[in-house]
Amino acid sequence: MTTPERTPTVGDILTKHSRGMADRVAVVCGDVRLTWRQLDERVDRLAAALAADGVGRGDQVLWLGQNCHRLLEGLLAAGRLGAVFCPANWRQSPAELAFVIDDVEPTVVIWQETEVGETVAAARGQSSSAKDAHWIQHDGPGDASEYEDYLAASDPTSFTPPVVDADDPFVMIYTAAFEGRPNGALLSHRAWLHQNMVTAYIMGTTAEDVCLCCSPMFHVGMLRHALSAFQLGGRNVIARRVEAEDLCRLIDAERCTVTFLQAPTMAQMAAGNADGRYDLSSLRSAPGTPEWNAMVTVDERPLKNGFGQTELAGIITFSSTRAPGIGAAGRPIPVAEVEVVDPDGTVLGPGEVGELVVRGPMVMNGYHRRPELNAHRRRGGWHHTNDLGRREEDGTLSFVGPVTRIVKSASENIYPSEVEACIRAHPDVREVGIIGVPDPVWTQSVLAVVVPEEGATITGDDIVEHCRLHIASYKKPRHVEFLDALPRTPDGAVNYDALDEKFGGGGYPAK
Repeated sequence: MTTPERTPTVGDILTKHSRGMADRVAVVCGDVRLTWRQLDERVDRLAAALAADGVGRGDQVLWLGQNCHRLLEGLLAAGRLGAVFCPANWRQSPAELAFVIDDVEPTVVIWQETEVGETVAAARGQSSSAKDAHWIQHDGPGDASEYEDYLAASDPTSFTPPVVDADDPFVMIYTAAFEGRPNGALLSHRAWLHQNMVTAYIMGTTAEDVCLCCSPMFHVGMLRHALSAFQLGGRNVIARRVEAEDLCRLIDAERCTVTFLQAPTMAQMAAGNADGRYDLSSLRSAPGTPEWNAMVTVDERPLKNGFGQTELAGIITFSSTRAPGIGAAGRPIPVAEVEVVDPDGTVLGPGEVGELVVRGPMVMNGYHRRPELNAHRRRGGWHHTNDLGRREEDGTLSFVGPVTRIVKSASENIYPSEVEACIRAHPDVREVGIIGVPDPVWTQSVLAVVVPEEGATITGDDIVEHCRLHIASYKKPRHVEFLDALPRTPDGAVNYDALDEKFGGGGYPAK
């Protein structure tokens, strides 16, 4: 009997590990420790339960919660059904989450009460499509978990998984709201299988590694590290959220070797562990402050990160100290093509700045329910990144900046158009311009330049509170200035360069 040739999917990786190293621990989450066999069995049960709930190929499963082993189970179960798993940003406001619910139109929603339950409930009340989904609470006091009851009631023996294609969309991650609206990037099994191996190559990941999943897994940065460890057969240790002391404790107790951390978190961990009560030496880390370097094992390997984005499932270029070059973004990974083009799609020569375009197996399938945007971003057979770059004389690449200006706060991309739209909705605001100002901790912070309506007495605190109520807290301005009118360019557009000069803007992402 011959079997048709087929590219493996992420679900096939779990099956392989369950057979080959069944009793090795695959996932640690609080008091839960699951072997590969146990994880496989739970994913089978969840897949059977979801199928009985009407989840099939192309349907959506939405996760509204923080990091958890059940997030990983939901992702893998959806993948076995040919469905799409969407881990939403739990830090968003009710209105933003309601938008996601309505945009996704999920068949099943798995949600969390702890810390985010009030926001989820408010979003559910504001959503027009929430009533059409089956809502399952995954956490609860003691053993009171609807999710666990959901698994226990399913019968995986009566369920035959469908044949899933490697090019089926598998995970949907919402990008930051460029042009004022977030968009769900659909990433296939094939994209993740390639990105996982690229991440493993860059990080040196093997089956012996222990990955600390602490940054939010709704970000491609953390998710690609978790799935890379999963694919290589390593162990994932999951922290619900970033708490410096808890991360130190987990690294010590579980001997974590790799993770994805932001500089402010590293500084908090170094300060909190100044007395050395936790042993962090198992963790391989890029060099940081002297205090941090003294606690961890500094990774001196020559590979460094380069350029990437959510729509590519992560990194698409990387630099190496063994082959130093002019461009800090380095060279494309072996399975990707990257060019620099002008607005007409003509490939530019060395030294010329243009848009970075990419093609290869890691490019997303497209944005969920955005046909016009997909046609624009995929024109000419390339994925248009919306980022500017330059090919240097030695063939390496430099990242110049986004086509649309963004403010970068740690790992968060904040699009001025979204924050401006929010502030303009205030009845006492006539005009607003958003710029980024350098921040010693978060890279940049948001500064709003506001033109009030005539006779209005609005204050900076009023603006901040208005934003806090309508968009995610990290997007709200830290600083507010007032003008009688915004500076304009000759064609009438807001002159952001003039705002930068007047109010000390700068620090925008560029290499």
